This record gives sequence, C-alpha cells and structure tokens, in this order.
Amino acid sequence: MSAWQEMWSSGVPLWPAIAILAFVTLQRLAELVLARQNTAQLLAHGAREYSPGHYPLIVAVHTAWLAVLWWLGPGRTIHWPLLALFVMLQLGRVWVLRTLGPRWTTRIIVLPGAPLVTGGPFRFVSHPNYLVVIGEIAVLPLVFGLPLVAIIFTALNGLVLAIRIRAENRALSQVA
Repeated sequence: MSAWQEMWSSGVPLWPAIAILAFVTLQRLAELVLARQNTAQLLAHGAREYSPGHYPLIVAVHTAWLAVLWWLGPGRTIHWPLLALFVMLQLGRVWVLRTLGPRWTTRIIVLPGAPLVTGGPFRFVSHPNYLVVIGEIAVLPLVFGLPLVAIIFTALNGLVLAIRIRAENRALSQVA
C-alpha cells in the first residue's frame, strides 16, 4: 500500500493537517511578497544587498521542508500541544515583522546610515527571526509526529543559518 493510500484509509481526518499546512504555505508566500516589496523600497532608497549567493540555499531548505510536510503530514495525528507551541512561535514572527516594519526582508539588505533596530525582540537577542525559524522548522514536523523530518531539517537549516548569520553580521559591521 502506498503512503497516499495509507493516508486516505488511516481514519485520521485530513483537514486539520491540510489547514495547518495551507496556513503555513500561504503565510510564507505572503511573506515573500512583503519581502520583495520591502527589498525594492530599500534598494530604491540606496540600500545594498550583501551575500546573495546563499539565498537559493535558504529557499531550497524551506521549500523542501514544506514539500516533505505536505507529503508526509496529512493523515497523521496532530499533536495539539506542539501546535500550540507553533502558534506561539507565530506570535514571535509577527513581533519581529512589526518591529522591523519596512526593513524586514528575506535577503540581507542594509540601508547605509540607518541605525540598527534595537527595539522589540532585538532588545533581547541579535537575530530573533532566526530563533523563530529554528523553532518552526523543528516544531512543525513534530506536530505531525515526524521527528526524523524535524532532525534532518533542523540540521540543514542550522548549516544555512551559520552561513547566513556570519554574512549578515559582516554586512552590518561594514555599515556600523
């Protein structure tokens, strides 16, 4: 029996997983639109992009993570306390987005002369968005009872973030 046949015959309702994954997918797509708009505005005001070479790796990891969750998640039991934790991470995501406002992008875009953001979650940590992403990539697979997916993608994300954070810190130190 294929994975899809098992899923359809498992007796576990599909709609909760599909609703969760649709939300996350639509959220990511909306964020890409917002990031593209913010990037265009920042560049129009003299900002510069730094270290774009690793960006396709970030996109690949996130796309693969979502694709694997769409493949394996529907038809699995939802672990509701972990979903509650994922929702809390979304509140952290919103806090970061609101704090950065038009300076939030998915790329490393630095506006010369603009002060570093030090309010909101940035009062506590240098890269709060990355902490949220680390949590999301680990927790959402666990919502569906997929610990191996959580481990694999946490490791892949960690490798990409090591490159990203180093590049971002270098970029910010050049304009500070």
